[in-house]
Amino acid sequence: MAKKSILILGGARSGKSHSAQELATKLSNKVLFVATGEALDKEMQARIEEHRKTRPKSWRTLEIPTDIGKQIQKHVGNAEVVIIDCLTLLASNLLKDEPDYPEAEKRMAAEIDRLIACIAKLSCIFIIVSNEVGMGLVPENKVGRIYRDLLGKANQLIAHQANDIYLMVAGIPMQIK
Repeated sequence: MAKKSILILGGARSGKSHSAQELATKLSNKVLFVATGEALDKEMQARIEEHRKTRPKSWRTLEIPTDIGKQIQKHVGNAEVVIIDCLTLLASNLLKDEPDYPEAEKRMAAEIDRLIACIAKLSCIFIIVSNEVGMGLVPENKVGRIYRDLLGKANQLIAHQANDIYLMVAGIPMQIK
């Protein structure tokens, strides 16, 4: 396994998660799936349940909203591939507790720094899923703009260390790095 980390970016419903799962299946059957989404309402519960159904039963799943680098190191076991799905919800989870920009930015940077350290430490291949939020309209409210900025910076930090980056458009992966 030559690659260390792969970032899959795209818009909502662009096929990011499906592509990450297909790639992981080709790489190994020893997969740790890290889910950052929280079932805080019925709609999100249904989405999470649909995602669970698409994963092979042999994969282990770790459902954690934050502090993912530390938790992955603790639970990686014999995994050869780690999928993180997704940074988009991780940013949302970090922002809900602290909508103040400077504080939220510090928390997000620390979270991503710990994740990058985890990637460097472990010998697994990491497949990281995130939304590309910088191509749309500027959000009309402050929290929306803070969220977009935090996720954009997180994507840049992960992209800088990623070996490969794919942009998903209508279910088609386009390699950009």
